[in-house]
Amino acid sequence: MSSKEFFDRVARDWDEMREGYYSDDVRVSALAAAAVEAGKVAADIGAGTGFITQGLIEEGLQVIAVDQSEVILDEMKTKFARHPAIDYRVGHAQDIPIPGDTVDYAFANMCLHHVESPPDAIREMARILKPGGTLVITDADEHEFEFLREEHHDRWLGFKRSDIGTWFEAAGLQDVRVDDAGTCCEVQSFCCEDFARIGIFLATGQKPAA
Repeated sequence: MSSKEFFDRVARDWDEMREGYYSDDVRVSALAAAAVEAGKVAADIGAGTGFITQGLIEEGLQVIAVDQSEVILDEMKTKFARHPAIDYRVGHAQDIPIPGDTVDYAFANMCLHHVESPPDAIREMARILKPGGTLVITDADEHEFEFLREEHHDRWLGFKRSDIGTWFEAAGLQDVRVDDAGTCCEVQSFCCEDFARIGIFLATGQKPAA
């Protein structure tokens, strides 16, 4: 099963599942790191049911929500039916359906470990930023919990923070920082007693101003 098929299957239950994995503190930290401003445009890559988008619209931003699963985007559309400031687009993190130099901010929360090539995805996110725009990625630290590969169809068992910093810089971003998000991800196996407690990193970088 692919990650797309997994999220198609769990779309209706994803909000409840996510609440058990990590807290809203991740969103608070991500938005604070970007110093988001009302009236600006943000992309939410791997948007799911709108965890990051919710915070963005509450702060008065326009959002382009991108996800590979049409099913989970349909759930998001229902959830935010009263919010016209969201543009929904089906697409992949390595081939984002947004023109270059379009958004002021790009966010990707718990998306990177599902993509085939994380460095390529980071380059794509940098591409869509306006000059001076900010990329924020929150994701799992490197770990050894193999059951997440089998049950959640993760491609990567988290990442070394040094690799994330290297990939940000290779994408042409500056003022790169990879810090602790201040919280962790906790996941109980569906079928056995395995339990994962994993740190979450918060990476930021800025596209050079024109």
